[in-house]
Order: sequence, then structure tokens, then C-alpha cells
Amino acid sequence: MDETRGFTPALGFHLLTPLYDRVVAVTTRERTFKGALLDQSVIEPGQQVLDVGCGTGTLAIAAQRRKQGVRVAGLDADPTVLAIATRKAREAGVDIAFDLGRSSALPYSDARFDRVLSSLFFHHLSWGDKLLTARQMHRVLRPAGELHVADWGRAGGLASRTAFLAIQFLDGFDTTSDNVAGLLPVVFASAGFRHVEETRRIPTVFGVVSLYRAVKGGASSEQHPAGSTA
Repeated sequence: MDETRGFTPALGFHLLTPLYDRVVAVTTRERTFKGALLDQSVIEPGQQVLDVGCGTGTLAIAAQRRKQGVRVAGLDADPTVLAIATRKAREAGVDIAFDLGRSSALPYSDARFDRVLSSLFFHHLSWGDKLLTARQMHRVLRPAGELHVADWGRAGGLASRTAFLAIQFLDGFDTTSDNVAGLLPVVFASAGFRHVEETRRIPTVFGVVSLYRAVKGGASSEQHPAGSTA
């Protein structure tokens, strides 16, 4: 299978990939939402962490630096962004395994990771691939392992919804409509995750970035309200 075909490149077009880090940093409050995502993930020494749709590696590198002894892997279907990620990790002096592959068929064994992370990735996927990806994330997590996602979320009003049109024109209305409708918690619950919750909503110039948390397994099937915040 050719892992390099049929994916949406960073910023929607291959020619824009070199600008990705700069654009995301300026327009999405990247430091704020990625820092908050790592804070809520509570990564501990010795844990194994997977960043799905890792892009240029910013989140994976930050996760690796959180605690000594953490082992991080990053996966993306775009070899161009993986080359950038590999260079950034080398310059940062961290050892991260960046793998080429599809989120809908993760090339990892069952119950391998303690944490699965993802940022600004799910809105690139069709509804079917969102479900497949969430199921794969559930599969590779250990019992009681946690999923932590930051992505475009439910619009916070007319102004927020209007601002998000720029993202939809760039990345496609079909894939982004699930996000702006606030349906990612439904995706995670459908994949078997428990305690699914939206933990925080961060306004940006292009709309709201929502943070989500979910747990694999557990004694209770209770879910927190999808609209709860922390």
C-alpha cells in the first residue's frame, strides 16, 4: 500500500507545507492549546506516547521533553512533514520514532501505548475515517490508557462560525463539518472510549480549538457531558 497517496497535506496544499509551522503558530494560539493538551495528559516517566497525525513534530517533541524516560512515537501519512519533524527532533536533541502510516490502520501492536495524542488532525478526516482512526487509537492503548485530542470544535456563536469558514474553504467542508457541529465526542464514544469529555475551549482567530479527553476501559461506562469544560 502506498502510504503517501490520498491524504490532505498540511494547509491543504503541498506547496504550503514549508509555511505550516509559522501559520499555525500565528493563527491558532498553538503554544496555548498544545501546552494545555500536554498538561491534561499528565505524561509520566517510562510511559509510551503516540502522536497521531504528528505533522512537523512540534507536539511530539514537547511531549518527549515533559519527563525523562518518556518514549514518544509520531505517525503521519505525509513524508514531507515527517522529514521536517525528524530534522526538528534532531536539532532539539530528542530521540523520537517518526513513522509513515495511516491513522486508520496504525502500524502498532495492541495495547502498546499509555497515551495517544492528536492535534489539529481529525478535521482532515472523513466521518468514516474519523471512526476508524478512533477505533485504532483505542486498540493501541493499554487498559485505562488515555486519549487526548485538540482540534477545531463546536462553534461558539455567529462570529466564531463565520471565522471558521476560512478553515473549511482550505481543508474542505465535508471533513470539517463534524468538528464544528461538536461531534468528536460521539466519534470517541462510538470507538469504545469511556469518560469522554470536552475539557476546554480556546478561542482563536479562525474559531474554537476544543480539548478532549477519553479513557480506554474502566469499571464504569459513565460519560461526562460533551459540553463540560475545565
